[in-house]
Amino acid sequence: MSDTLKIRPPGGLDFVSVGALVHRLDPGLVPWRKATCCQIHVSGGEFNVAANLADCFRMNTGIATAMVDYPIGDMIHERVRAMGVTPFYKRFKHNGVNGPNMATVYSDRGHGVRAPVVFYNRSNEAGAQLKPGDFDWGAIFKNGVRWFHSGGIFAALSETTGEVIIEGMKAAKAAGAICSFDLNFREKLWNIWGGAHKAAEVVGRIVANADVLVGNEEDLQKGLGIPGPEVAAKSKLDPSVFFGMIDQVVKKHPQVKIVATTLRDVRSTNHHNWSAVAWIDGQTYQAPTAELDVFDRVGGGDGFASGFFYGLLTNEPPQECVNLGWAHGALLTTFPGDTSMATVEQVRAFAKGGSARIQR
Repeated sequence: MSDTLKIRPPGGLDFVSVGALVHRLDPGLVPWRKATCCQIHVSGGEFNVAANLADCFRMNTGIATAMVDYPIGDMIHERVRAMGVTPFYKRFKHNGVNGPNMATVYSDRGHGVRAPVVFYNRSNEAGAQLKPGDFDWGAIFKNGVRWFHSGGIFAALSETTGEVIIEGMKAAKAAGAICSFDLNFREKLWNIWGGAHKAAEVVGRIVANADVLVGNEEDLQKGLGIPGPEVAAKSKLDPSVFFGMIDQVVKKHPQVKIVATTLRDVRSTNHHNWSAVAWIDGQTYQAPTAELDVFDRVGGGDGFASGFFYGLLTNEPPQECVNLGWAHGALLTTFPGDTSMATVEQVRAFAKGGSARIQR
């Protein structure tokens, strides 16, 4: 992998992401309209990857994000530190009435033929108010940084958040870091202020600074404005359509060295067939297919990204990088919440074909 990505040797921060923190309210199997209690999970696509790399893979990670000084912010901060992530906050004061707020995600787990349902309250969200100049990137990167990451959900929050990503990527590049971007296209968020045309324009400017992309066919089409495939996939686990779009991605963004995604065939809410694929500097790789008994599917894609990035950061062979991402994403669906409860030893064992036999 050293010939594909010139990753700095260990020292300073292994990984820094920029994004919005959220708290997810999870009533479990009960749909929200009948819920009487819930669990609280701290989440955010960019935070999830940093948290997984710190807690499971024992890397030195940080997140640049918004924090509101009120009890919900205190609860979220406690979880950030518990996962071993160093926070770099732009702080906001809550006015005691309507914000600014830390965003709320409502998500039941569904069951069987009943799909999970996700909806949001991102009203007056502090993360959406982040703008260029809010973070001292020189101070954050002063001891070195190896990898910088963000994603499409944060880019879609407002007219300024995409500019924050671009500013951070340019500073990270100047510090010698690899930059990655998870396309994570969310049409509802873009429709509030810009629509599809604005999404392609903003994401295109972000991706111009990226070395590594994560995203499926829809993300590539809508996030990058790339035409759809001419041939339909034979199944949800067929990578041919995804690989068929890579030439267009690289033609538009020739600096991109790696594009990866998960493949998921949802048989029921709790039964998925799961794989992953990557295009790495002209070569294609695919993980095995696993049958998953899913407890909580939220965060599986971030689980893949963090395992995959870990493989790249530790200079594993390309196939092993894909397998590590696939294995960690699979394990993450067996835990409640959005972030990892696995150990790196468990991930490596599953990536090499480990089983679910009891460990004594």
